[in-house]
Amino acid sequence: MDILLQPWPWYVSGPLFSVVMLLLVYFGKTFGMSSNLRTLCSIAGGAKYADFFKFDWKAQRWNLTVVLGAIIGGYIAVTFLSDGSTMNLNEQTITDLEAFGFSGIGDNLLPDEIYSWEAVLSAKGMVIIIIAGFLVGFGTRYAGGCTSGHAITGLSNLQLPSLLAVFGFFIGGLVMTHLLLPLIFR
Repeated sequence: MDILLQPWPWYVSGPLFSVVMLLLVYFGKTFGMSSNLRTLCSIAGGAKYADFFKFDWKAQRWNLTVVLGAIIGGYIAVTFLSDGSTMNLNEQTITDLEAFGFSGIGDNLLPDEIYSWEAVLSAKGMVIIIIAGFLVGFGTRYAGGCTSGHAITGLSNLQLPSLLAVFGFFIGGLVMTHLLLPLIFR
């Protein structure tokens, strides 16, 4: 049982990703999480408000299993396959985060200073959530997909637009980490 409580090595998880991608290519499907949001909005009647949601969502029903699998898989991983140990982070990362006012770094995946209800429901938290939600939604729509869709499906299919999108994601992440986060949390 101890082996299950450790991260899977690349030589196990990598080939599993490859098998999933081969199956998707074989069946003419693509992987991505943002398309599920479009499907859910269409099911909920979003077509009344925007033409973007006017499509045959029933043809995309299969992709909703990705959401269900992510929820169930996450639950199983946290509940049954986790030993509760803290993350092993680089000392410089810990020092940098402490300078921003974070505490308990590595104890959990989501820092309380950002993700507790108290932080989210504050004026600063609401502004961050609204702006971040807009940027993620706009970026996903503008890029024609999300990070998982481009980085996993697009790159495995050797699509140039996905390569450009992934470059953009990484550049955006670096800008956020090194320029914007210091401004927000100092």
